[in-house]
Amino acid sequence: MDDDRFFKVVVPPHQSRERLDKFLARFVASVSRARLQKAIAGGHVQVDGRTVKASHLVSPKEEIAICLPKATPVDILAEDIPLDILYEDGDLLVVNKVAGMVVHPAFSNFTGTLVNALMHHCGNLSSVGGRQRPGIVHRLDKNTSGILVVAKNDVAHHSLSAQFRAKTTRRIYWAICWHSPRKSVGRIETYIARSPKDRRRMTVQQSGKLAATHYTVLESFHNHSLLELQLETGRTHQIRVHMAHLGHPILGDGEYGGRNRQFGTLSKPDFESAAAILAMMPRQALHAKSLGFQHPTKNEWMSFDSALPEDMQTVLDRLRTEAK
Repeated sequence: MDDDRFFKVVVPPHQSRERLDKFLARFVASVSRARLQKAIAGGHVQVDGRTVKASHLVSPKEEIAICLPKATPVDILAEDIPLDILYEDGDLLVVNKVAGMVVHPAFSNFTGTLVNALMHHCGNLSSVGGRQRPGIVHRLDKNTSGILVVAKNDVAHHSLSAQFRAKTTRRIYWAICWHSPRKSVGRIETYIARSPKDRRRMTVQQSGKLAATHYTVLESFHNHSLLELQLETGRTHQIRVHMAHLGHPILGDGEYGGRNRQFGTLSKPDFESAAAILAMMPRQALHAKSLGFQHPTKNEWMSFDSALPEDMQTVLDRLRTEAK
């Protein structure tokens, strides 16, 4: 079964009755609920040695065996999707990704991604990331906008990946957050791991990996602030988790308290203003603004910067107007 992924889960003694697919989605962090449902329907999941449905209600001490067949690679379609290319040569591209675009195809999401667009634009990308992630050296969340570097060949990919691992790249983000940190400049250091309660979220916990973020308050407003953030490490959702941990979640970030958690402390006038501003930002107000790295073959430092996207700039303009 070399091509399969095998898991065994024992239901905890105090676990309440819960659908099997929902329970497994929390305990098998690397697999989506949709894929688990497909595996259950295909008979690849057994509870105490018997095949059950996704609606089966788990009970304490049940033993669940999961055997996930390896996902069959899907040929990536080249799609004529507009790209904002900041730089391109024979080794790499630097792209300003729009919010709402997924970086690469994944289970149940094979079209409309940055990779689909890149395949139409240039076709030849590095093979290091495999068939589903050609050219992808690093990623941004779907609803985070900003700069990415993409490798066209394996030599460039290995060089860029090594720079990210060695932390010699320079990655600067801008974010609009709730309220303003007490210190205008600081460094956040925690350990981050996937949440045991919700596999889609990351949390601060000692069992995780070290994560460090530097921040500087660029502007402070009545109930919000504009921050510049520099990554020292690159964990999943790092900036979003760190700002929530600091008590200043990113505006619009529904996963980490940026949509409604802050309203309880506001007066009625502040509430109305904050609600109007929040309505202008349906996603997390986070933008990968700058990226610097050593060119893989030219041996020179490359640095790129991008303007804030329209949605964040509109919110910032309103905050500045209200502050006058």
